[in-house]
Amino acid sequence: MEQAMIYIAGGILMGLGAIGSGVGIGILSGKYLEGVARQPELKPMLMTQLFIALALVDAVPIIAVAISLYMIFLIAGA
Repeated sequence: MEQAMIYIAGGILMGLGAIGSGVGIGILSGKYLEGVARQPELKPMLMTQLFIALALVDAVPIIAVAISLYMIFLIAGA
């Protein structure tokens, strides 16, 4: 029973990380397009800031996948 709960927790962790990342990337991209539409001359600066923010947003689900795989294979597999 305990192993089943760890598998479920790992799956939920992966799923919520992916959903959160998708929402965050969607909001960031929409705000970038709004900013470029208002001031096209700032496109290079906004794009640089967009890529930095996207990297930070993408780091969270990567960490979530690493933790969930650790839970599934090392903790529950033992």
